[in-house]
Amino acid sequence: MLDRTDMEILQWLLRDSRMQWKEIGEKVHMTGQAVAARIRRMEDEGTIEGFTILVNQAKLGKTFKAFITVFMKITDHAEFQRFLQGKEEVVQAHRVSGEGCYWLEADFPNQGELNRLLDELLHFGNYRLNLSIGKVK
Repeated sequence: MLDRTDMEILQWLLRDSRMQWKEIGEKVHMTGQAVAARIRRMEDEGTIEGFTILVNQAKLGKTFKAFITVFMKITDHAEFQRFLQGKEEVVQAHRVSGEGCYWLEADFPNQGELNRLLDELLHFGNYRLNLSIGKVK
């Protein structure tokens, strides 16, 4: 069970996961060592699943961001999920209810690479494609 202090610590980590424990401790009125113990506990409990960085994909030459809804025609979802694990360009994949079976977010350096993935998806089912024209938030 998370208390108010745990939630404050999480908020500071969400703003900057590189923030030092001592600095967080000053914000939540604890020692850095106490903050570290709480963070380790939240990691052990699975509340904190990991630390990561956000990378601007366009700066890496991946200027096409696609949102793809996949409508499965095969029943072997495990095969499709294994396929997705091997696709570096797919940055997020969600199995969903409602319209479609999966929502994918993927980044590509060019339209040709996007088309290659779309062709591969046809093995599993049909898709609907939306391209990002600009990030709002």
